[in-house]
Amino acid sequence: MVVPDVSPTADTSTAPAAQPNGRAGSAAIEFTNVVKSYQAGQPAVGNLNLNIDAGKITVFVGPSGCGKTTSLRMINRMVEPTSGTITVGGRDVSSIAAPALRRSMGYVMQSAGLLPHRTVVDNITTVLRLNRVPRARARARAAELLDTVGLSAAMGRRYPNQLSGGQQQRVGVARALAADPPVLLMDEPFSAVDPVVRAELQQELLRLQRDLAKTIVFVTHDIDEATLLGDKVAVFATGGRVAQYAAPEEILRAPVDDFVAAFVGRDRGFRHLSFHAGTGVAVHAAPLAPMGAAAPDEGAAAAGSGWRLAVDAGNRPLGWLAPGSAAPLLPGGSLFHAGDSLRNALDAALSSPSGLGVAVDDDGMVTGVVRAPEVLAAIDAARISFNAANTATAATTTPTATSAEGRP
Repeated sequence: MVVPDVSPTADTSTAPAAQPNGRAGSAAIEFTNVVKSYQAGQPAVGNLNLNIDAGKITVFVGPSGCGKTTSLRMINRMVEPTSGTITVGGRDVSSIAAPALRRSMGYVMQSAGLLPHRTVVDNITTVLRLNRVPRARARARAAELLDTVGLSAAMGRRYPNQLSGGQQQRVGVARALAADPPVLLMDEPFSAVDPVVRAELQQELLRLQRDLAKTIVFVTHDIDEATLLGDKVAVFATGGRVAQYAAPEEILRAPVDDFVAAFVGRDRGFRHLSFHAGTGVAVHAAPLAPMGAAAPDEGAAAAGSGWRLAVDAGNRPLGWLAPGSAAPLLPGGSLFHAGDSLRNALDAALSSPSGLGVAVDDDGMVTGVVRAPEVLAAIDAARISFNAANTATAATTTPTATSAEGRP
């Protein structure tokens, strides 16, 4: 389809505000007694009451068939609720023409959903052209967004089949952001890419959110993805019921029932360490062995283990040398970056063949090593401090009733 090059004179007053070259801000979303049933039987979504904060990432997570994608699609009326009310920015979505409503929101789906016969730039400008934005202005916006999502301008001339899976997803995000919508709906957008690309896209989304502060509703099956990305997480149970709605730290620390505990998994204690800073972990001198050196430096004596960490000329880690060995290098495990959590510190120590986790700065240069026993001691100290703070808070506040979704 070719959209005519006309001036933006169409009436878009029926849709929530979205500006192609400005700041649309964000909008809160509210579900009130929302039900979705298909014929007779158990509803796909059952009496959903949920307040989604403006400018935050809210993640819907749960097993297959629990109603999380149906709930997402009711926001832009791709699925119509059987009963109940959904408002965006205080406006009932049922009062807005469905095409205008959908063009006012960004939507990112699995496998990007790009139009194969259109170039990257033309894909990004789809909503802008439907909104009658002039071609030159729309293409300038597309060029701006390519840079925003980390793609070169040259990519704009390619077709979707000339891109990797990760690049296609970045284009999908750019298309969703083109009209600067207040709301961004993301339906398992990273599920079709490999783990390395997925981790990159997750970090890219967090970076974009820090800059743009959109209201994002994100659907996933992956509890790790949910707790990484979400400011709040809604755990859906089979039958379209929200079992718990809370900050990810709370869901990992205090699952509301057996279903949530089982869904989060038995290693939730390890995941919960992501919410404790690793600043209290001591960083010791590393037993360095610069490549080409005959002997380790004074850090080896400090470490006292006989293991040596091989580094390049820029002091970046290459791998470990076993005691009394000059080769081969053994993989060094994960790295502990400045500002990382206790989870990262423990993983660095446990994944290292030497038992010493490698600490690095923002440039990837070695700053020292962390020891597993000291990380465990820091974890215990964090637990004691957290419990003491909670006890003090409970003694000075009056508990408030909570709803079935875990909200006050």
